[in-house]
Amino acid sequence: MRILLTEDDAALAEALQFALKQSGYAVDWVNNGAAADEALTQDVFGLLILDLGLPKLDGFEVLRRLRKRNATLPVLILSGREQAEEKVTGLDLGADDYLVKPFSLEELQARVRALLRRGQGSAAPQITYGELSFDTVQRSASVAGKLLALSTQETGVLEVLLSRFGRLVSKEQLVEQLYSAGHEVSLNAIEVYVHRLRKKLEASGINVRTQYGRGYLLDYLVR
Repeated sequence: MRILLTEDDAALAEALQFALKQSGYAVDWVNNGAAADEALTQDVFGLLILDLGLPKLDGFEVLRRLRKRNATLPVLILSGREQAEEKVTGLDLGADDYLVKPFSLEELQARVRALLRRGQGSAAPQITYGELSFDTVQRSASVAGKLLALSTQETGVLEVLLSRFGRLVSKEQLVEQLYSAGHEVSLNAIEVYVHRLRKKLEASGINVRTQYGRGYLLDYLVR
């Protein structure tokens, strides 16, 4: 899943970006509110991590503009502002969660996972279809309790397709969700990841179906 991180403290941003990437997320980082607002109007993200004290455009204004566009994107505010009125303002403007600095990376990552699940319409940490189970905490998949050996790219493709089970996902949408801006990847590479994933899911009763020229969807395998 792709995350937009807004933070003007470069050292903190680099640490957060590294930790989130290690957890398998694609992370775009911007250091001011104007760049955040522009990115949110141009690209597709699964989550916004929003600092409030941003240059050029305050975090509250970024959030206000986002919700004015009726965007349902989950938003986690990270801020050194711990006053109750600041939290109330952020939540009333449409933030989904508020975490005060300093914080532990473990807590941040747990909140990120929870918001991403909520954004995908699921509160449970484990997604199950037929014999296939996907653990959103460990980001691992298993069939009938047996762990699948998936690459990072295959795991990402499966996660996106599971979040839209039964619905079509184009190659372009997969690229948008799996890679940060500036990361060059060919659509042929997506085809390779999907092909490998399909083979590994054969025993699960779940199929990665191709609609040529349109994209892919997960559904139950017809035997």
